[in-house]
Amino acid sequence: MTVSTAAVLHSEWIKVRSLRGRLGTLLAVFASTVALTALVSATVGRTGTGPGDDPLYGAFFALNFGQIAALAFGATAVSAEYADGALRVSLAAVPDRTLFYGAKMTVIGGCALVAGTATTFTTFLLGQALLDSGGLGLGDPGALRACLGGGVYLALMALFAAGLTAVLRSAVAVLSLLVPFLLLVSFVVGDLAVTAADLLPDRAGQQVLRQHPVGSLGPWSGLAVSGAWAGLALFAGAWTVRRRDA
Repeated sequence: MTVSTAAVLHSEWIKVRSLRGRLGTLLAVFASTVALTALVSATVGRTGTGPGDDPLYGAFFALNFGQIAALAFGATAVSAEYADGALRVSLAAVPDRTLFYGAKMTVIGGCALVAGTATTFTTFLLGQALLDSGGLGLGDPGALRACLGGGVYLALMALFAAGLTAVLRSAVAVLSLLVPFLLLVSFVVGDLAVTAADLLPDRAGQQVLRQHPVGSLGPWSGLAVSGAWAGLALFAGAWTVRRRDA
């Protein structure tokens, strides 16, 4: 029996929509970023940067925490397949492993892109509206690019985690690796070797959030580097799903 691509995509969407944990992590991308932005902007009266820093990048300060929720969404959406034999059931319904994996990653990426774009636009507009003075608008240089690119960045981070989870088969293992890497290791490497840090997935991708990019990469080339990291993880995950026993 041949299963249509549309049917597989629909089934993967149902998995995301019906399981509270996956939907909760997706909503957390929006809620955590917007809430922290509103809190900082309303209480401090300015974005999370100091004098002389990039005001546009400061407007997306809370995205550093929202990206953790994006990683969690990508990781848990895949790791659920490895609990209680769920993967065997999924592959019995969709024997074509390439179709199954492609549909799952398409839904994960699509959901993260929609949630991420809604997050970046809401974060920017709400945060700037709450500032005491001197807030930016979408018409300012780089603002619209940052809002759109920020949504793509969050989707890439979700796919990066999803691909790694397909390899390691554990959301806990992936998050234990990526969260400290993003919060700690990336900053340490950045202090020791600036050129190397420019190519890290978070540092590179966040160039799109800057009004005036720093380092060797521009906004879109930096996002492309993040895309390359995600692509490598997705390729490794696809190879693993096709080769390894369910």
